[in-house]
Amino acid sequence: MKKIKSLLSFPLLIAALLAPLHSTAAPALLPEFSTDDERNTMEVFNFASPSVVYVTNETLVRDRWSLRLHTVPRGAGSGFIWDEQGHVVTNFHVIEGARKVTITLQDRSEWPAVLVGSAPEKDLAVLRIDAPQELLKPLVAGSSRSLAVGRKVLAIGNPFGLDTTLTTGVVSALGREIQAANNRTIRNVIQTDAAINPGNSGGPLLDSRGRLIGVNTAIYSPSGASVGIGFAIPVDTVKKIVPELIAHGRLVRPILGIESAPDQWASRYGFEGVAVLRTAPGMPAEQAGLRGIYRSPTGGWQLGDVIVGIERQPVRNYDDLLNALENHRAGDEVNLNFLRDGQMHETSITLAAPE
Repeated sequence: MKKIKSLLSFPLLIAALLAPLHSTAAPALLPEFSTDDERNTMEVFNFASPSVVYVTNETLVRDRWSLRLHTVPRGAGSGFIWDEQGHVVTNFHVIEGARKVTITLQDRSEWPAVLVGSAPEKDLAVLRIDAPQELLKPLVAGSSRSLAVGRKVLAIGNPFGLDTTLTTGVVSALGREIQAANNRTIRNVIQTDAAINPGNSGGPLLDSRGRLIGVNTAIYSPSGASVGIGFAIPVDTVKKIVPELIAHGRLVRPILGIESAPDQWASRYGFEGVAVLRTAPGMPAEQAGLRGIYRSPTGGWQLGDVIVGIERQPVRNYDDLLNALENHRAGDEVNLNFLRDGQMHETSITLAAPE
């Protein structure tokens, strides 16, 4: 009988020993603190988020029954305050086709925006709002020239309509190329793994000091959501284009004074470059002696000069030619490489302002 009692008491002894392990008292935690990286992230967000805006794009549609026109939401994206005059920078594709654009600031106030200028070939647009100056906090523009793979970056925007959202990551690659809405190539693009989702477009990409280093513009994703490959237009490109959009409403590039043949000619005749169809009278190309298509002694049309390079930058097609010209201003003297009758030639040409 005593043996049975001792066996029965053994589980009670084990339960008593384990009781402290199941105590309902709150577990001990480490003291509350933030790492240096966390503090930096929070400081950048608090510093830059008042400059980030929500861009709503509305368009006109006709009611199929009443035939009345009314506005409906077309899309939404992000943007940021550029200066104290109320200029807002965003992506061109965010406001493309808009009948009405509304900017929502961080204090939730809404302001109608007017389009100042756009550059579809760079996917950039400038809007303006008539808001009090105390609500306008421009971002500080940094430089994308000193960026390196692995540098920390932060993206602030309104993904899926969720206002002022922060994501962080690093520069994954530099010098990428993406295609703009008008099929032009945007070069020297920043690739980042900071999550960029629909609605982030037009928002700022920042460095660890809160400086603008890029404009978030696209993601690479079969599903349409972020998979860790996002792209941003570098701030050095933005700093060059935005003042032109404010001053002229469009991107102003110098011209050669040629009418170029379609790119399809290159594949048809087996060459790379831009074929000159004809030169404009009195313009730089004519003054430099470039030749367009011409009639041979037998009466047939012959291919004229083919531009293949500007300032040692290869020109394989019309897109390359425009990108090369955008690096220069009217009055600049550049070296032009071209093929004539299968022979390479080089000439100096002074670029002209567009008419």
